[in-house]
Amino acid sequence: MSQTLFEAEGIVRRLGGRRVLDGIALNLERGQGYVLSGDNGSGKTTLLRILSGLDAADAGVLRFQGEQALLPRYPDGWRLRAVYVHQHPYLFHTSVAGNIAYGLKARGEARERWLHKVEDAIDWAGVREVVAVPPQKLSGGEKQRVALARAKVLAPQLLLLDEPTANLDAAGRRRTIELLARLCAEGVSVLIACHDREIIELPGVRRFHLEDGKLVPVA
Repeated sequence: MSQTLFEAEGIVRRLGGRRVLDGIALNLERGQGYVLSGDNGSGKTTLLRILSGLDAADAGVLRFQGEQALLPRYPDGWRLRAVYVHQHPYLFHTSVAGNIAYGLKARGEARERWLHKVEDAIDWAGVREVVAVPPQKLSGGEKQRVALARAKVLAPQLLLLDEPTANLDAAGRRRTIELLARLCAEGVSVLIACHDREIIELPGVRRFHLEDGKLVPVA
């Protein structure tokens, strides 16, 4: 079986008269962690949002497990397989458990099936101690861990994470990095856009750098 999970070729995105992404190509393998570095404004977020189907590209080809899509078309079924987590994730004013369960309920999964998944995700993310705290009162690090649990509980084939440690205090950053290391160690295919040196240097993670609209691998 091929190790390739997700491929992109010739991705072009024009913003304000310039090519933010200029013929991007990448190959993501199953169970591999990747870091995407680049200066602010280099197009990291734009690329992640295109790969997850949240933003449209002007041109390009995507392949998910061999299934091909010509951009700007993005197959609806892929949105269940590639999950994007925003740098500043929005949490609904329900509960921690309600936020984590949101995607499962939206998919129509039976309550008896998603209840235990949510409980497992709460423990995985280390948010058991704040499960009764209103989501709007959580710290930045706690919100990020709830968002990661909300994504992971969906069992996506590809996780796309945008600056997951940005603007977190030291404790929140440390605990978030621990979760990212676990994701990579557990064989989840993950692409993390960040500047954080500690994430970039996680064991086994491969790195891409985005500059002048071009993507290059970094040894």
